[in-house]
Amino acid sequence: MSEKKEAIVTAKDLSKTFSNESVQQHVLKNLNLNICRGDFTVIMGNSGSGKSTLLYTLSGMDRPTLGTVTYHVDGREVEISKYGNDELAKFRRDHAGFVFQQNYLNDSMSALDNVMVCGLLKNKDRKALAERAKKLLTSVEIEERDQRKFPAQLSGGQQQRVAVVRGVINEPEILYADEPTGALNSQNTENVLNILTDLNKQGQSIVMVTHTIKAAERGNRILYLADGVITSEIDLGPYAGDYRDESNPKLSEAKERHVKLKAFLQEMGW
Repeated sequence: MSEKKEAIVTAKDLSKTFSNESVQQHVLKNLNLNICRGDFTVIMGNSGSGKSTLLYTLSGMDRPTLGTVTYHVDGREVEISKYGNDELAKFRRDHAGFVFQQNYLNDSMSALDNVMVCGLLKNKDRKALAERAKKLLTSVEIEERDQRKFPAQLSGGQQQRVAVVRGVINEPEILYADEPTGALNSQNTENVLNILTDLNKQGQSIVMVTHTIKAAERGNRILYLADGVITSEIDLGPYAGDYRDESNPKLSEAKERHVKLKAFLQEMGW
């Protein structure tokens, strides 16, 4: 019998409704979900299914209309849906990281300072923080000479790698990624996905919204959302590498995962 995984986030009876004059749009509908520690959870679904709304509501960037979002951190249960704005901002700072499709880097700051300014919200030890930021940036192939450059002087792929480092600088217990490769070309997409995969192998819990099979294959757990409801999910197991790479030592496993995911999505009508 497989070991039961520990939940890091629990959503119970989660609903989100947007109102516009006399029209109400029910984006999430009485949704129940556990996000487990150490998982790379991927949320898929057609446009308008509620993927990003679910991610924002789980992360505390948006509030549910009904239901609760509870985090299991520091040996306690924290129902963030009860928090006021200031408490919620502090909780996100301490426990969650974010990567978006657009990198939202500050154009007037260097790559290093973009990371540092986020880290200083939590860690006031500037020297230690600078060492960690430089090490992380180097690990994603942003060399020291580029760390002092402004975002406009970096390629799109470099900018997004800086954004990923910014998302993990505070050592979040969970990293949320909303279409993190949606604005990138093929090679930069591969680079960013490799970084996320490596982070997950090191124990980082990740929740990612995507609309591509290429990105979804990096996850071990795939949730399919339709009309605000999780209609099904699949466990793919750990990422086994590129199914097209003949030199991949886990090639057969990688091909099996790809076929399994593709069949699942076809069954969902994707």
